[in-house]
Amino acid sequence: MTDSKPSFRTRARELVGTEFHVGEWVTITQEQIDAFAATTGDNNWIHTDPVRARQESPYGTTVAHGYLTIALLPSQMGGFFRKLGATRSINYGLNRVRFIAPVRAGAKIRAHFTMKSAEENGDGLRVTNDVRVEADDEEKPVCLAETITLHF
Repeated sequence: MTDSKPSFRTRARELVGTEFHVGEWVTITQEQIDAFAATTGDNNWIHTDPVRARQESPYGTTVAHGYLTIALLPSQMGGFFRKLGATRSINYGLNRVRFIAPVRAGAKIRAHFTMKSAEENGDGLRVTNDVRVEADDEEKPVCLAETITLHF
C-alpha cells in the first residue's frame, strides 16, 4: 500500500509564487541589540548607547543592526518546512539584502515569506524566497531579502 500523502517536495513546489508564511511578531529589545553587538564587535553608539541615541540619532532611540534582522529570519520561519515533512534545513545564502528603514529598539517585527522557486538539488530541495520584514512602527518594510535554503 502506498502513502497517499503528497511528498515534502510536491507540497513545497505547490507554494511557488505564493506568500506561504508570515512569522510571529517579535519585540526587538535593547538587550538583544547589546548581545548582538557583543557577539559581532559592532558596538556603534547608534546601537548600544540609548542616552546618546536619544540625543543625537535621527531615530530618537537606538536601532538594531541590520544583520540582527537577517539573523532572526530562521526563527521567523517557525519550523514551517518541518511541518511539510522536511527533516533538516540548511541556510544556503542570500542573493540580495536591503535595509530599507530602521528597526528601533522596542519595535515589533515579523517576516513575510513568498516562495520564488523550489528546485531539486541533490537529495534536497533548494528554495528561494522573497522576504519582506515589517516593523509595527514603520510604514515601509525595514528589510527586503532574497534567501536561499536547502531542505531535506
